[in-house]
Amino acid sequence: MKEEELVRDGKRTDGRRLDEIREMEAKIGVVKNAYGSGLFRFGNTIAIASVYGPSEAYKPFERPDKAFLICDYKMLPFSTQERTKLRSRRSEEISMVITRAFENVLFLEEMPRTKIRVSIQIINAEASTRCAAINACSLAFADASIPMKDLLCSISVGKINGKIALDIAGKEDSFGECDMAIAYLPVNDSIYLLQADGDLSREEFKEAISLGINGCLKVYEVMKKCLIEGNEYVGPRV
Repeated sequence: MKEEELVRDGKRTDGRRLDEIREMEAKIGVVKNAYGSGLFRFGNTIAIASVYGPSEAYKPFERPDKAFLICDYKMLPFSTQERTKLRSRRSEEISMVITRAFENVLFLEEMPRTKIRVSIQIINAEASTRCAAINACSLAFADASIPMKDLLCSISVGKINGKIALDIAGKEDSFGECDMAIAYLPVNDSIYLLQADGDLSREEFKEAISLGINGCLKVYEVMKKCLIEGNEYVGPRV
């Protein structure tokens, strides 16, 4: 198959530089009957997370030492050009890794014998959906006043036409050589999620990690502005 031209003269098909993030939007309080909710958007990729709990847990969810966390990720049928299934192996896998990441970020031990459920819905998808989902969850937990170490922020990094690029979108997801999701916690300078599909050399991997952390810090600023300045913030490409 002929290689798709995704980079020309240092610019991508949507006009972005290799290190540039799509327009971001962060919003809280978008689901009124939830304990807390958040929306995060990368360009045309939109995720909404709704937190329910902490509430009393019953077996098999009861844990005497900490809260039981359940994150449920779904792509709505109309979120892509081709109709998708609500449940799939991919959605189950993403649900699990998001849950595991936030188990290490939330102070669950402060809420023993309770259950916290998070419903995550991708209402429009143009790549980087799990990254948008993680950011929406962070906003939702903050809106619900769930205690946590810091805002977990996430972004994708990939390799397109042999070059490392930030915030993978559109055809870059389908025709790129690598796609990697990173979730980063600024307070302790630690990576809590790292998933890659594709091949990178050792030097490319180092470059991708550095670019991804810098991108996560930009996401972090957008989420902080949303929480500090009001319930919604829209930022330009950065």
